[in-house]
Amino acid sequence: MSKHRQTTVRPRYGRLASAGASVAVTAIALLGGTGVLPISSGGAPAQASNDLSAQARTTDTAQQPQGGTPGQTPKTKGTGVGASADSSESRIDPKLETALPADSGTGKRIVFSQSRQRVWLVSADHDTVVRTYQVSGSTYDNLHPGTFNVYSKSEDAWGVDDSGSMKYFVRFTQGDSGAAIGFHDIPVKDGRLIQTEAQLGTPMSHGCIRQRRADAIALWNFAPLGTPVVVTA
Repeated sequence: MSKHRQTTVRPRYGRLASAGASVAVTAIALLGGTGVLPISSGGAPAQASNDLSAQARTTDTAQQPQGGTPGQTPKTKGTGVGASADSSESRIDPKLETALPADSGTGKRIVFSQSRQRVWLVSADHDTVVRTYQVSGSTYDNLHPGTFNVYSKSEDAWGVDDSGSMKYFVRFTQGDSGAAIGFHDIPVKDGRLIQTEAQLGTPMSHGCIRQRRADAIALWNFAPLGTPVVVTA
């Protein structure tokens, strides 16, 4: 039996390394093409952790209301849907409030509110307001709240202290000096109205209640002698 000399086989590491590198590159390219592994513009694998962080930041910004915190609706200013509660608490100017004052009596009557500088003509039919309008009452504290009655009427009259002439004077009480207090139109002095109609709603008289001419005529026709007059604060 003859003996053969055994040949030692040496592994070819260089070729194995080259083959392994080729397989790795091919696998990366295939995964990048399917979208499994993101590829950078230069063809190399992108930094996945950085891209995910950027995506998360973008999502948070989109969901966060401007000027607020995530999950909260920002408050809106002014009026309209979503307005703050403060905007719904706006108050009406008392001079523009036309509702009949509470506890102003019943039945046919004239109601005068000193704080609101307004008159109401109320009929006996279910306390229906047939007319309401702004007036100019006294600048002095010479008329106190209470219930009175019309006791005198004059189509033409003259004011005290040379305060001019007036028409449709309907008297219902007297002041501390004994001078009559009632309703009439805006007095005329030296051929001119002593105040404008635009100034109605502001106290400007010596004691009476000044009205537009049309309103003075309406009250004159509405109030025969004995008609109750209710004066409120």
